Amino acid sequence: MLKAQNVVNAPAPADATVTLAYDDRFRRRMAMQTDQGTPFLLDLPEARELRAGEALELEDGTCITIRAAPEDLMRAEAQDPNHLVRTAWHVGNRHLACEIHPGHLILRWDHVIAEMLEGLGCSVSRIEAPFQPEGGAYGHGRTHGHSHDHGHHHHSHA
Repeated sequence: MLKAQNVVNAPAPADATVTLAYDDRFRRRMAMQTDQGTPFLLDLPEARELRAGEALELEDGTCITIRAAPEDLMRAEAQDPNHLVRTAWHVGNRHLACEIHPGHLILRWDHVIAEMLEGLGCSVSRIEAPFQPEGGAYGHGRTHGHSHDHGHHHHSHA
């Protein structure tokens, strides 16, 4: 089985593609299969986010372009730029993965969060689309942990 040990800019046209949901695009080592049915081993030096449009380079030079799979999402339309900022603050306060666009936010579908967003005055619609949320403020694309040493005081968001 060929190994993918590097992430590179995707060539055009792609030799092959692999379509992954957001949760499957943070990996280090995993047996995978291209959309065309070819098995390969993802074997990166460390876990990292695999962004749509990047490519995995196999040992033989083949490049497999990463595609984001369509997912169950919601689009929250804001009333104006100030409303968008306030809404984004509430989403961030809940540590939710989010895409930020002019006039709207894209989040994973969750009926409780949808009700919260509607309560904040957003127009919410359920959509199916690829999900590519913003990276973290400290260069981390995911909020799997909070392990940096800067005297952080933990608090409840209840």
